[in-house]
Amino acid sequence: MSTPDLAVYARDGFLVLEGFLPPADCDVLQARAAELVAAFDPGPVRTVFSTRDQGHARDLYFQESGSAIRFFFEEQATDQPVPLALNKIGHALHDLDPVFDRISRQPRLAELANALGFAQPLLLQSMYLFKQPQIGAEVGWHQDATYLHTSPSTVTGFWIALDDADRDNGCLTVLPGAHRGPLRQRFLRENGRMVIRTLDATPWPDIPPVALEARRGTLVVLDGLLPHASAPNRSSRARHAYALHLVDGRADYPADNWLQRPDLPLRGFA
Repeated sequence: MSTPDLAVYARDGFLVLEGFLPPADCDVLQARAAELVAAFDPGPVRTVFSTRDQGHARDLYFQESGSAIRFFFEEQATDQPVPLALNKIGHALHDLDPVFDRISRQPRLAELANALGFAQPLLLQSMYLFKQPQIGAEVGWHQDATYLHTSPSTVTGFWIALDDADRDNGCLTVLPGAHRGPLRQRFLRENGRMVIRTLDATPWPDIPPVALEARRGTLVVLDGLLPHASAPNRSSRARHAYALHLVDGRADYPADNWLQRPDLPLRGFA
């Protein structure tokens, strides 16, 4: 693996590493996700995942998904078959499924984490993201540290394009350099409920957004404080992606973070 440009990462808060995941590994993840979906029986209740109103946060199915493999639906998926209706699978694929475990813990990812300065990398969360044709929802501007907070902030996202991602099908969009600003909000557990608390009301900086169009196999590294978003997918093409979030074991992981794993200890790359 070539050494990531740490100066660029410090300046911009993200890196785009083209061709990081071989096509064969992209095929394997997509095939395995299809198998998981085929075996999934949603029953009469479908938990919808929405960043717009966080309604899923009231659902125990979501609240306890940090140590499970759970399936979440798109808001607009009213009559689509399950494979075309899902928003994502989360949040412990990397620990509970052998295929996702193998890809997530491959040496190249461990080397990347080491190059980024992780002393005790821990794989905290994984998500298979569907961004379905026509109905794939917008994801508004947010910081990953809002949801996966450590002190100091160490959460880092590894986002891998499993399909070509462009402006038409909802590629990532970022505000370069805005990771140097404060954490605006925290999504946390409070008195048995999930709530959003504003920490700093400073608006996002007036920076032109940059669309990160990415060919299949591209890995995007995202600093946990970098504001990023994605537009809805109104195209006829899917935009599947796999996202893995890391934290450093040296940092404090608060007990009020929404994602808790009481029966599934965090592991590194070994």
